[in-house]
Amino acid sequence: MVTVSVKWQKQVFSDIEIDTSQSPFVFKAQLYALTGVPPERQKIMVKGGILKDDADWSTLAVKNGQKLMMIGTADEIVRAPEKSPVFVEDLPEEEQAAALGHSAGLYNLGNTCYMNSTLQCLHSVPELKSALLSYLDNVRGTGVDQTSHSLTVATRNTFGELDQSVRPVAPLHFLQMLRKKYPQFAQQQNNVYMQQDAEECWTQLVYTLSQTLTSEGSEPTASQMKELFGIDLVSRVHCAESGEESSEAESVYSLKCHISHDVNHLHEGLKHVLDCAVCSILLEKGVEPKGKDFTCMFTSKVDYPLELDVYDFCSDELKQKLQAPRQVMRDAENAKFGLKVQGKTNSLKDIEGSSTSAGESSSMDIDKGSKLSYAVDSSIPKKQITGVYDLIAVLTHKGRSADSGHYVGWVKQDDGKWIEFDDDNPSIRKEEEILKLSGGGDWHMAYICLYKARSI
Repeated sequence: MVTVSVKWQKQVFSDIEIDTSQSPFVFKAQLYALTGVPPERQKIMVKGGILKDDADWSTLAVKNGQKLMMIGTADEIVRAPEKSPVFVEDLPEEEQAAALGHSAGLYNLGNTCYMNSTLQCLHSVPELKSALLSYLDNVRGTGVDQTSHSLTVATRNTFGELDQSVRPVAPLHFLQMLRKKYPQFAQQQNNVYMQQDAEECWTQLVYTLSQTLTSEGSEPTASQMKELFGIDLVSRVHCAESGEESSEAESVYSLKCHISHDVNHLHEGLKHVLDCAVCSILLEKGVEPKGKDFTCMFTSKVDYPLELDVYDFCSDELKQKLQAPRQVMRDAENAKFGLKVQGKTNSLKDIEGSSTSAGESSSMDIDKGSKLSYAVDSSIPKKQITGVYDLIAVLTHKGRSADSGHYVGWVKQDDGKWIEFDDDNPSIRKEEEILKLSGGGDWHMAYICLYKARSI
C-alpha cells in the first residue's frame, strides 16, 4: 500500500492510499469520488508519461509521499431540484381530476347505463354546466313542481362530482330523483330494475331542465335550454286541390332523423327528408339550429360526419347571409395551414351588418321542393353561425332492442381527444374509432349524436 497526494487544479488531496495489487483504474475511481472527474477524462502524470488503466504499479516506481498531478474536467454537479417532485396520487382530489384530463366515470347501479351515458353526453356541454351552477337549492321557479326542482339539483350536484372526483361517482341521488319524477324508470322484472331507453331518459331530462333553467331578465322568461338546444320547427301543409295552405310552428329539443333503407349517410338522410314531396308530418319539418347544440337520432346503419355542414339545406336568402361568416371561417382555416387567402376577408362588423336585426324571428318553411331555412342569430354579439356543426358527443347502443343491451357515451374533450365512458371505466379512444360507430352489426351503434354550432 502506497500513500500519495494528488494535485488537481488548485486543490491538493493528501494521504490517498494506492492498493498496488489492484489496477490503476481502481485508483482513478478513488479520484473520481473526490473530484468528480470521470476516469476516462483523467490524465495522471507518472514516470514515463500518463497513467494507463492497465499499467503495472511495480514498473512505475511510485513512492510514499509522492505528489502526482491530474488534469481533467469534472462532470457538472447534480443539484437538488428547487421543487420536490409531486406525484399525481399525492395531489388533492380536485387537482387530480384536472391532471387526469377527463371527468370521472359513473357506477352502474343496476341496468343504469342508459342514464350514465345520457349524463356523460350532456355533461360535455359547458354552457349547460354553467346554467346548472347558477341554479339555487332554495329557489324554485314559478310553476316548477318539487320533483322537477329536486331532479335539477341532483343533476347539478352530479355534474359537480364528475368534475371534482378522480374515482367513479355513484349517481344514487340522481337516480332516486329521476325515478321519483318519472316512475317508468323504476320498472322491475323479477325484482330487478329493467333496462330503459336512453333516448327517453335524454328527452325527459332535457324537458325537465327546460322547465327549471330560465334566463334572468327576459320577458317572458325564456328557457336557457331552449337557447342551447332549441330547434324551431315550422310545418307547412299544402292542399293540391283547393290550393289552401296551413302552417304550424313548434319548438323541440332534438331532431329525429328518420332514415330509409336506401340511405346510408346522415347528410343524405336529411336531404331526403327535406326534399321529400310526400312524407309524414314528422318528416315534413324544417329545422332551425337556433341554439348552440342539437341532436340527431337514428336507429339504422348510417354514417355520420365529424363536421356537419347544413349549407346545402339552406334557402337562397340564408345562403347569402351565411357567405360572409363562412368566408371568414375559410380564410382563418387557410391561414392556419399557410394557404393563400382568397379574396378580401370580411370583418365581424361587416358580417353583423349583413345579418337580420335583433328581435326578428327566424323560421323554416318546408314545402314541396323547398329547402331548410334559418336566419343568422344576430342577438349574440360578435357570434355568427356559419352553418357548420362539430360532433362533440355520441351516445351508442349495443344490442337488438332499445330496452335491452348496453349504452355507452363517447365524449370529445377540449384537447380534441375522445373518451369512451363505459359506466365507471373511462378510456381514451382515437377519432377514427368514433366514425366506426355507425352500426350495421353487433358493435356499438350511434343512437344520439350531439353537434355544436361553429360560430365566429
